[in-house]
Amino acid sequence: MSRPQLIVDGHCHLASSRCIPREFFVGVARNIARKKSARDRPGEAENLARLMELQYQDHDADRLVRKMDEAGIARTVLLAPDFTYVFKSEYSLEDMAAQHAAVRARHPGRFHVFFGVDPRWGRMGHDLFERSVEAHGFEGLKVYPPCGFSPSDERMFALYEICAARGMPVLLHTGPTTPTLDFRFADPYLIDAAAKQFPGVNFILAHGGVNFVEQAKLMCNYRPNVYLDISGFPAFMTATTWQQHLADLFAQGINHKIIFGTDWPVFSMKDDLSAMVIKLLEENGPMHGLPEEVVADIMAGTLEKLLPFPLNTTGSVGSTSAFELEGESA
Repeated sequence: MSRPQLIVDGHCHLASSRCIPREFFVGVARNIARKKSARDRPGEAENLARLMELQYQDHDADRLVRKMDEAGIARTVLLAPDFTYVFKSEYSLEDMAAQHAAVRARHPGRFHVFFGVDPRWGRMGHDLFERSVEAHGFEGLKVYPPCGFSPSDERMFALYEICAARGMPVLLHTGPTTPTLDFRFADPYLIDAAAKQFPGVNFILAHGGVNFVEQAKLMCNYRPNVYLDISGFPAFMTATTWQQHLADLFAQGINHKIIFGTDWPVFSMKDDLSAMVIKLLEENGPMHGLPEEVVADIMAGTLEKLLPFPLNTTGSVGSTSAFELEGESA
């Protein structure tokens, strides 16, 4: 299979402990420790949490850009979920917005940013989101329902109205995450009311190609403004099943709704970015037999159509318009 001319990673995060509260790592570590042993081993979860935090020290994205270059990834969407309402953090949402803006300035033309605000912050959160879009040129909204709310909660609607007015997409987490959060709100069906209420807003189901797949496929088939990404594909499934799983997904007639994503740095100790791209595009890989134009759309084209404006060479808005050892993701 020939490599597409353009690859854009539609689902990535800064590997920065400033963006992910420690409680997130602790929950994941406890889950991993429990999976390893029927009995808790004293100190094991704490050691795992510290190890994870050490992997999240790429605060300016220099390492990420090197990995992107090795993988042939031209641009990446950085997702900045808001955990500050449910977890204590010494870094505020304003700090996180400034950090992502600084990363864009440091690496011109390489990053789009989807910024998150918990709807329970109310008007203060709405204003912060709008200011961040205006000041920094952020291009989308990141929603993290397992923090304790439905993506169709009416308190989200003011944020969706901002996205509708500016032509910005919304990416929402679906599926498992750290066990310190609430899985009840991770079902793709929960976006249905909002997708119906806001037909002009495009909603992307994060991990929809690997979690709650039947629900995600149905939403993509029957809601014109709902899409899914395949982020986390190398690690949610075993080495012997993930390729066939994706091949089956690509045979469902919704390839125009599928977006490539890696979920870096989650699973970065299992697979490098270049390895993920190679496995996906190799001759006998899950994309084997797909028309080149379909592959090009999955790897970049569909996402490009959803973004409200391009990047210019300074990394600002164009003038034309964990590491984790196993399954929990951001």
